[in-house]
Amino acid sequence: MIYAFDGHTPEIGTGTYVSETAIVIGNVKIGENCYIGHGAILRGDYGRIEIGSETAVEEGVIIHIRPEGLSKIGNRVTFGHGAIIHSDDIADWAVIGMGAIVSLGAKVGAKSIVAEGSVVKQNQVIPENVVVAGNPAKVVRELEDKDIKMWTWGKQVYVDLAVKYLKIGMQRILD
Repeated sequence: MIYAFDGHTPEIGTGTYVSETAIVIGNVKIGENCYIGHGAILRGDYGRIEIGSETAVEEGVIIHIRPEGLSKIGNRVTFGHGAIIHSDDIADWAVIGMGAIVSLGAKVGAKSIVAEGSVVKQNQVIPENVVVAGNPAKVVRELEDKDIKMWTWGKQVYVDLAVKYLKIGMQRILD
């Protein structure tokens, strides 16, 4: 469900799949070949959300920004199921784990991983190429080759899934 609001109409890039049960409102720009999963909510009602290409917003993710704010999300970012995002900047190739919270004004560096259930506090800055965990999120280790290999595969899974949804669609069984 894609809604114009307050003079802003969402922009959806070529090859991007937006589930019919997702809600995309207002001042939102989504890049090419993204996956916006079932039940995701992207609220650009009083701030702007910009999502790069080949990004996966999995089921139940909420992305919102403060009034007059900009939430800039890079290319090939992965948001795990149920993540809550109010951040200013999430750089390319970052991974935000299932159920994680990235709060107002926070920034997550390129290729960093925020572990499941972690809380990146208001205005906290996560550097590039690290894994963080906990509440508040703290660096637990540097990114390793195994992480890059696993997430290169994982990110491609959602790019391919978007293609598949657009190609074959879903078939409703019951009314």
